[in-house]
Amino acid sequence: MNIIKIVFVLSFLCLLMPNESKAQDFVYKPINSSFGGDQYNYNWLLNSATQQNRIEDPNSDSALNSDPLDDFESNLNRQILNQLSSRLVNQIFGDSGDLEAGSYNLGNYKVDVFEDASGVTVNIQDITNGNFSNVVIPSY
Repeated sequence: MNIIKIVFVLSFLCLLMPNESKAQDFVYKPINSSFGGDQYNYNWLLNSATQQNRIEDPNSDSALNSDPLDDFESNLNRQILNQLSSRLVNQIFGDSGDLEAGSYNLGNYKVDVFEDASGVTVNIQDITNGNFSNVVIPSY
């Protein structure tokens, strides 16, 4: 009789248990926006990677490593070219209209100015490294 009671209780407990078990669906969502994650995580990921980067770029121009004489020379060349361009524009498009063709040596630059059928041509050559620029200002 004891066994019948145990079987009866066990069968009753089995009937009380649910027939199906329920669980939450597992969905993977990446963090990185490059792989489908939230686009607002981009700044956080970039800042995190930048803070962890311990490698210094050997090609970066640091203000602490710059030579004042090189800075002075590049600044002077920039100002000379700026003055030359201002004079050319004023002479070509200004009231006088007189442009003196010729060849000019300005620091590290050789500037050739001449007029032809297409307009005014200005050739600028950097003597130190051989870089060459050609500017054509059409005449109207």
